Amino acid sequence: MTMHFAGASASEAIVYPSRLEQFVAETVFDRPTLVIDVDRVEQQYHALKAGLGRADIHYAVKANPARDIIARLVALGSHFDAASRAEIELCLSQGAKPEHISFGNTIKKPSDIAFAWNAGIGIFAADAEEELEKIAEHAPGAQVYIRLIVEVSEADWPLTRKFGCDRDTAIRLLGYAKELGLDPIGFSFHVGSQTRQASMWGPALDGLAAIWHAAKAEGHALRVLNIGGGFPAFYDEEIEAPTAYAAGVMDMVNARFGDVETIMAEPGRGMVAEAGVIVSEVMLVSRKSERDLHRWVYLDIGRFSGLAETEGEAIRYRFETAKDADPMGPCIMAGPSCDSADVLYEKRPMPLPLTLKSGDRVLIRNTGAYTSTYSSVCFNGFPPLDVVTI
Repeated sequence: MTMHFAGASASEAIVYPSRLEQFVAETVFDRPTLVIDVDRVEQQYHALKAGLGRADIHYAVKANPARDIIARLVALGSHFDAASRAEIELCLSQGAKPEHISFGNTIKKPSDIAFAWNAGIGIFAADAEEELEKIAEHAPGAQVYIRLIVEVSEADWPLTRKFGCDRDTAIRLLGYAKELGLDPIGFSFHVGSQTRQASMWGPALDGLAAIWHAAKAEGHALRVLNIGGGFPAFYDEEIEAPTAYAAGVMDMVNARFGDVETIMAEPGRGMVAEAGVIVSEVMLVSRKSERDLHRWVYLDIGRFSGLAETEGEAIRYRFETAKDADPMGPCIMAGPSCDSADVLYEKRPMPLPLTLKSGDRVLIRNTGAYTSTYSSVCFNGFPPLDVVTI
């Protein structure tokens, strides 16, 4: 990536609200770029930790695996939730202790299980018999937690169906894990990404707690509860402050599950989203006909280059331009690729300045999570999302 800094005389100096805004304002980018302020990640870590209290934070590496983020979190004492061998290797390379890393993906290759075990990783997730059999063969004696399916979710991005198992299966898997020589330590779940208010956890926790107590009643000595992620970022709807949100979740967990020996939490989006901004550019503004109600605004970044979470318009990002004081009008937003699926917002058009034209810069706010990791290698020849950390 090529960048240079645009200088200004002392009389023209502008005061910016933060170093992230100042860096973006003073820098010229030649391609879509995500800029991350690692200090903001640290601030969010402390805010979440203050609310989570005794719960161990296992940062969900998949949200943003930038090395500077991982290194800073290691220094802060964070633990990590890894979804792959590559994420484990990344965390270890930045100084994370093996005992602070959990292999939280329920779908793992036998060779990756063996690698993790030999690297000192001792905690694995599972939600099926075959997965337990693979763990028992390649990580004998390992600790395992069984992932529960969450059928009631109020999240903007639910994670139902693909992951987890139901009550009867989960309790049966605890017993099977023990038969295989594993150490079944408890349950995990995920209420869904971007669960905007702590109160939204309530219905899901009610059902999950019933499974926890049923398993204990059947004699299973559960000692670990992994409450997963769901911690939100601010997009277009108000959310609670991170400390209050996390404290509210913990109050509900404690009330329903009782005195659990160890609680794990896996914030990802809530840790890094608000620390990042994507700098993009308008490529075209057009109308399909004179009868068109809305303009089409095409950016140099789309669903295949980092904005995959616009699928179903689930995550609605905030857009800012230098022309936001001009009259506004609704528009359909799309990416640059030759794929008709590369449309960001159409059902609910976005308001943008009527004066917007090709070449204008567009900032996409709070995009530090699930953008760089969703970016394709080079679909249609467009470069993947670049990442700069400050």
